[in-house]
Amino acid sequence: MNSWKSILVPPDQSLEAAIAILDREALRIVLVVDENRKLLGTLTDGDVRRALLKRLPLTTPLRAVMCDKPQVAQEGWSKDRILALMDSTQLLQLPVIDASGRVVGLQTLQGLVNRPQRNNPVFLMAGGFGTRLHPLTSECPKPLLKIGEKPILEIILERFISAGFHRFFISTHYLPHMIEEYFGDGSRWGVSIRYVHEESPLGTGGAIGLLPHEEIDSPMFMMNGDLLTTLNYQRLLEFHNTQDGVATMCVREYEYQVPYGVIQSKGLRITSMVEKPVQRFFINAGIYLLDPEVVKSIKPHTRIDMPALLESLIAKGDEVNVFPVHEYWLDIGRIEDFKRAQYEVGNLL
Repeated sequence: MNSWKSILVPPDQSLEAAIAILDREALRIVLVVDENRKLLGTLTDGDVRRALLKRLPLTTPLRAVMCDKPQVAQEGWSKDRILALMDSTQLLQLPVIDASGRVVGLQTLQGLVNRPQRNNPVFLMAGGFGTRLHPLTSECPKPLLKIGEKPILEIILERFISAGFHRFFISTHYLPHMIEEYFGDGSRWGVSIRYVHEESPLGTGGAIGLLPHEEIDSPMFMMNGDLLTTLNYQRLLEFHNTQDGVATMCVREYEYQVPYGVIQSKGLRITSMVEKPVQRFFINAGIYLLDPEVVKSIKPHTRIDMPALLESLIAKGDEVNVFPVHEYWLDIGRIEDFKRAQYEVGNLL
């Protein structure tokens, strides 16, 4: 029931502002209320991602994208009654209202029950050379570069652990002994860590073929070892499990502003002119969920990149879904990104 007042917003609040609140408060819901705190609707991660997939601008007011008929708990309900409603509706949060419809609290599943342990394997890719980060990576693999007080890969590992995951595989190639010496078998964090080693680079997806396929018995997370993000892994898993796809790729919206006026014409006649238009694309965020059959389809020592793997699945008629990442996300590929991460590390703690 703590911190719920910080997620109350008016209906004319922008989608962008609501996303910032979702990321900051980590309650995974925003409550839209009027000036008397009467509940008008709710906004969750799922609502945000549906809005992003529709290409709605971030200036869109919440009244246009919120759920205007949310499930609620009444003030005074017992824990068992609230849990029963959550179970029947598959909800993780319930606003609590009084007899007049005013918000008086928020109940979350995590706050009512112990966090479950999740058995899905997590595969972290840590074999790259990090050549664009020279000289920092001349004698240190990129995943061990420190952001604040911890290596990048440790920050990634701990965020997965905090979400309940405990089965980890790490792929290595460049300076593998340093990574294995630092992380060991994972017992320092109370988890299991095992390694697969690429004798020669196998592309962004080839290391999958080196995994013990017989042990991949549930959807597997796969993530580049040079990413910083506050992505909610539990939410990603829930999304993947409710879709028909064999794989889910996380995507990030990328904006590019054309620095000139763009002219549309038909023959010799101008039909429209747009000054410095902004184009929006979804880019690969380097985080995936793969069904076991996808993992087992990659033979040992096969060289393949993840885009090629996913394209081959699509060509066969399999469904591959996208999951928009609106949370903090930074790919540490250049010196500028590394310096930026030092200032923004507070976003991850």
